[in-house]
Amino acid sequence: MLTDTHCHLFYDQLKDDLSGVLERAKEQGVGRFICVATNISDSYECLEISKTHENVYASAGIHPHDAKDAPSDFVEKIHQLMEHDEMVAVGEMGLDYYRNHSSPEIQKKVFRSQMQIALDIKKPVIFHNRDADNDLVSVLREFPDVNGVAHCFSSNLETAQKFLDQGYYISFSGNLTFKNSHLPNVAKKIPLDRLLVETDCPYLSPDPYRGKTNEPSRVSLVAKKLAEIHSIPIERITEITSNNATEIFQLSDL
Repeated sequence: MLTDTHCHLFYDQLKDDLSGVLERAKEQGVGRFICVATNISDSYECLEISKTHENVYASAGIHPHDAKDAPSDFVEKIHQLMEHDEMVAVGEMGLDYYRNHSSPEIQKKVFRSQMQIALDIKKPVIFHNRDADNDLVSVLREFPDVNGVAHCFSSNLETAQKFLDQGYYISFSGNLTFKNSHLPNVAKKIPLDRLLVETDCPYLSPDPYRGKTNEPSRVSLVAKKLAEIHSIPIERITEITSNNATEIFQLSDL
């Protein structure tokens, strides 16, 4: 079964019908989920969801948009959250110079702090990157012993190769399916043993549902597109990407 390695199940659009959301996902062959946090408050929500729903895992972290509002004790709080068995990664962290909801300086400071947490506790990271390729690669290189996932990859092949060279996995979302996207050309060059799939729901619903509320069931459409790109059966992409998720996040087998 597929693994949705990046879903925000705490948002009201999904949380209000979470049992239905997860059931629809299972009907589409999606069996594991990583509920990814964007700030301290929803890190606790992700933990609660993972404790009360089978095969749902969680992360704790601060998104670059939320960096300016990070509490003074966020490092301590993330450390405490990561003590729970359900917590499999630190994040969502990273840099976003497109929106710039937080200044680049604050973003980098909070990003580095979370990379240090991951290093200290030997957990993978989940990072967000938008219009910040050079600075993001630079920070990653400061922590050569940290590994993780380039979530919702949207950059170019050169940047993808830099992430791969440092041992990171590349995760594709619904934007892989968009008309005139450059991403299929990038995805074709990514080694199969470094590929992951995700929804980033409730965002980035794949075609033909673009613009609608996304949910984990639609990760199957991302996997289908990847299978077409690599000219292999969907069953093989399902096996490969779920094995990769098991490897990087140390998940239990389905």
